[in-house]
Formats: sequence, C-alpha cells, structure tokens
Amino acid sequence: MDILYLLIPLSVVLVFFILGALWWAINRGQFDDVDREAERILEGD
Repeated sequence: MDILYLLIPLSVVLVFFILGALWWAINRGQFDDVDREAERILEGD
C-alpha cells in the first residue's frame, strides 16, 4: 500500500510531462501540414 504514495505522484508528473510535450509540439507547428509530409515521403524526394 505504501508504494501507492510513490506511484500516484509519479504518474501525475508523467501525465503533466506528456501533456507539456504535446503542447510544445503543437505550438512549434509539428502538426500543421501532415499531409504534405506524408506525400513527400511517398514520392521519395
């Protein structure tokens, strides 16, 4: 039972880290034009 006092805060920190990374990627424009990049990979340029 004592391990839950460690695991619950660590999982909350991990969730905040993942949300922060997603927010950073969205604000940096990583998901702006995914269709163009997919076509570029298939064309082989």
